[in-house]
Amino acid sequence: MAKVKVTQIKSKNGATVRQIATLQSLGIRRLHQSVELELNEINKGMISKVMHLVKVEELS
Repeated sequence: MAKVKVTQIKSKNGATVRQIATLQSLGIRRLHQSVELELNEINKGMISKVMHLVKVEELS
């Protein structure tokens, strides 16, 4: 499985409760925090729901 680095780049103020819960599920708690995740179907779906709040980089 590929790994990705997900970084929150926009504030979650104004985001829906569901989007905030998705960020917490990804392990992101604050602005500019990064987490490394396995890129599986579950994480892909969660990332796509908050794509406007995060930056995604592929790790080799």
